[in-house]
Amino acid sequence: MKLKTVTLRGYKSIANLEAFELRNLNVLIGANGAGKSNFIGIFKLLAALADGNLQTFVQKQGGPDALLHGSRKRTQQIDAEIYFEPGYQGISNGYRISLTPTADNRLIFSREETWIDGHYAAKAISLGTAHDEAKLRDDQQAVSTYVRPAMQSWRQYHFHDTGDSAAVKRPHGSNDNLRLKSSADNLAAYLAMLKKTFPDAYQRIVDTIKLAAPFFGGFVIRDPLPENIELEWFEQTDPDTPYKAHVLSDGTLRFICLTTLLMQPAHLLPDTVLIDEPELGLHPYAINLLADMLKQVAETKQVIVSTQSVELLNAFEPQDVVVVERESGTTVLKRLDPEELKDWLEDYNLGDLWKRNVLGGRPTR
Repeated sequence: MKLKTVTLRGYKSIANLEAFELRNLNVLIGANGAGKSNFIGIFKLLAALADGNLQTFVQKQGGPDALLHGSRKRTQQIDAEIYFEPGYQGISNGYRISLTPTADNRLIFSREETWIDGHYAAKAISLGTAHDEAKLRDDQQAVSTYVRPAMQSWRQYHFHDTGDSAAVKRPHGSNDNLRLKSSADNLAAYLAMLKKTFPDAYQRIVDTIKLAAPFFGGFVIRDPLPENIELEWFEQTDPDTPYKAHVLSDGTLRFICLTTLLMQPAHLLPDTVLIDEPELGLHPYAINLLADMLKQVAETKQVIVSTQSVELLNAFEPQDVVVVERESGTTVLKRLDPEELKDWLEDYNLGDLWKRNVLGGRPTR
């Protein structure tokens, strides 16, 4: 179930974002600190909320003042409204909340409601007020059972940590394979599951990795699987010698994580896929492969990705791109208009226009 629009007020750097339309492919560009990660982060908050973990999320983020725009001295509450694309028989559903800070550093609901637009009328269904965890989690009304699974499926994927102690390099249980985790902590177990259950998808993953890393021969999947496993692979020219993940370059390991995420069977992916700066450490050729995978996923799913890569931006169309900027201290999102850029694009590509600050989204004084 894909999102249609998002409204957000009073959240971190976003003071007021009204009914922002999301499409199948949404590529966020902007300077450091513009608010790209804050926009993606609201989905992480909503996913935690739908799982009944709002207060844990708030405390891990540093308390309500870290989430409220300019702290509670400036902003009294966070408002969020999400509306999904019409589904069965053209019926639209949504979810709306207002969160207010308390003296003991919690956020409580001053409003929580679902919303439905049927054939005859639109109406809001109140789930209550003054509670500190979402009632959506346990509500059995039809709209709640429709929107809740979509929200719970949201994960913000980021494969930035490839250091010596990174979770992706550590052993983990071979049965930890229900879904690929947001930091690929269970990559080896997930690949083993794909090879056994979806061999065609597994082979496409291996073949794509070889395009970016010609030395790569494949993964070592032991049979039977031990109780605890870790990522193992072999070189194209030496299939008899297994290597561990720490031998791979950071960029190659990140590309393996991204390829596994994006080329797994589509039904295993959430309807909305969120990825923060996937191009980090990738060779330009690997970035082109990444762009192709993102566009392929966007044929059936909704993709929201933030980037600072000129090479990645060049692979997309203007209507795919959302410019994120700070104006008067607050984050503003604007989708590019192909008609406005038509003359420019006769001589320049999107990356050139971004570097020349024609698109916006560049550092300003």
